Amino acid sequence: MRSYSLFTILLLCAAILLVDVLSFYWLQRITHLINASFLKNSIHILFWIFSVGLITVIIILKITLDDINPRRKHLLVSSLYGLTVSSFIPKILFVIIISVLFYGNYVFSENQSLVVIPLVGVLSGVFPFFAISYAIFRAVYHFKIYKHKLYFNHLPESFAGLKIVHISDLHLGGFNKRYKVLKKAVNLINALHADFIFFTGDLVNNYAWELVGWDKVFNQLLAKKGKYAVLGNHDYGDYSKWETKADKIENLNEIKRFYQGVGFKLLLNSSEIVKRDEEAIAIVGVENWGRPPFKQYGDLQKALSLVAHIPFKILLSHDPTHWNEEVIHNTDIALTLSGHTHGMQLGLNYKNMTWSPIKYKYKHWAGLYEHNKQYLYVNRGLGWIGFPGRLGMRPEITYLELHSNK
Repeated sequence: MRSYSLFTILLLCAAILLVDVLSFYWLQRITHLINASFLKNSIHILFWIFSVGLITVIIILKITLDDINPRRKHLLVSSLYGLTVSSFIPKILFVIIISVLFYGNYVFSENQSLVVIPLVGVLSGVFPFFAISYAIFRAVYHFKIYKHKLYFNHLPESFAGLKIVHISDLHLGGFNKRYKVLKKAVNLINALHADFIFFTGDLVNNYAWELVGWDKVFNQLLAKKGKYAVLGNHDYGDYSKWETKADKIENLNEIKRFYQGVGFKLLLNSSEIVKRDEEAIAIVGVENWGRPPFKQYGDLQKALSLVAHIPFKILLSHDPTHWNEEVIHNTDIALTLSGHTHGMQLGLNYKNMTWSPIKYKYKHWAGLYEHNKQYLYVNRGLGWIGFPGRLGMRPEITYLELHSNK
């Protein structure tokens, strides 16, 4: 878990306090319209109780952070982060919009502005607050199934109609042992009656202890032909401080043992041939491969070495940048499945149009892509990291049907 200096935390608190002072200034311009003194004073008191309380908790948490059990630390930090964002962003918008309206006063007369500007200002803060609250408390686990049919010239006839469920980026630490929440996703997955379930990495945020109790949920996942997985960048423990190198290695080994215990074949720069009616396809999996600062543990050539003779290959690779860098120009891999981006957990979806700020960092960041009959699908993730919510970018279960053009 990333750690920030006390100075950085104090700067954050100063920024929160500054925004709160400005917000309170404009809040008083609005509450002076309220005649009831008790109601007016109650609003003011509650405003500062929340503001001072939030700043105090942030500072105390930082001071005591190193002494807190890592399991409790993750829960506290993620909850506090969500609370800070849901408070801070609406207040900034409130201050900016009401300031522009009040000092600009370019549309309303002086008398009209006394009522209209406070109303618009309040709405400018209320709407973002409810949107962020919805993202945190509702949309974050509002699972959505995305269905696609893909057609290939060289798919073996006996594999025509192959059903694949693709999931990614669970980050189980974020679920905080709410097993019933993920059980809803398991029920949706099992109802698809998949031949294969593919998981493309980031099972945890950092630690193997995040997996405690989740074996009972994972063992309920059903696939007719098999379940396969690869590791993501968060699974290696690279974002944590370890007392010894052996501790980090053991953490990774525990994650690998978890996959084995729940019936997932973990592909570590390796592959497996699946046969049906004397025909075959290859399932290939690489360890995480990304552009710096992400590590490049993946070795695609090693993974392909035993299946070069198999015409139809499916690749599991956590980071979608790998597809453009090593796959489409150098291999005959038909379908690559990735995750990693989460769609930034923020975006707009309208009919066939999807947009997110993450597109300015990743060329391929969500959904289906095609290049010279080679396909990439980027899953938006089932969990979350950082901001404990999703806005316009629902957690995804991907369902793919493979068909032959023959």
